[in-house]
Order: sequence, then structure tokens, then C-alpha cells
Amino acid sequence: MAAFKTLDDIGNISGKRVLVRVDLNVPVTEGKVTDTTRIERIAPTIAELSGKGAKVILLAHFGRPKDGPSPEFSLEPIAKATADVLGRPVGFASDCVGDTAGSAVAAMN
Repeated sequence: MAAFKTLDDIGNISGKRVLVRVDLNVPVTEGKVTDTTRIERIAPTIAELSGKGAKVILLAHFGRPKDGPSPEFSLEPIAKATADVLGRPVGFASDCVGDTAGSAVAAMN
């Protein structure tokens, strides 16, 4: 069985979009992230990919809303906390498909 691949095995990704599925189920109280440990754990991966010139897109969900989208399960406060941890701007799209998502990806530097 072949060994799993790592970031060292990736070819030239400069200017390419890289989708990374992350677990960002972090505690949020009154709209503020109270523990950034999971965000801190993904920071090296994001830094390495962006350091190689990739446009990093994080894919995540938060909680389990029962009847469709709910403001209490928005990833927006987590995007703000991610920006704080990374020390750089982090964009946020309120949807993962359609024009909203497409515009957010197109606006990436």
C-alpha cells in the first residue's frame, strides 16, 4: 500500500485554487470564538499552501441546523477568528454555491 501524500508531494500550485476541508467546530459564545485551538492547528497548512502561491479556500460547516441556514450557525465569527490567528485578511462567503461563493473566490488575491 502506498504511503499517503503530503504537501511536499504537491507540484506547482502557484496561482491555483486549493480547497481544504477543515473542522472548525469551535466554541462560540455571544458571537465570539472562545477557543481557537482548532484554528491554530490548521494555520500551518494554510500558511504553507499560501506560501506556495495557492489561493486557499476553506470548506467547513458549523453545528447542525435543523431547518436550513440559521444565523447562530454562521461561520462568519469563525472567519474573523481565523483572520486573527493567521494575521491576515480572510474572506467569507455566506453560501458555498452560486454567485455568492463564485464572487468570493474570484475576489481572492
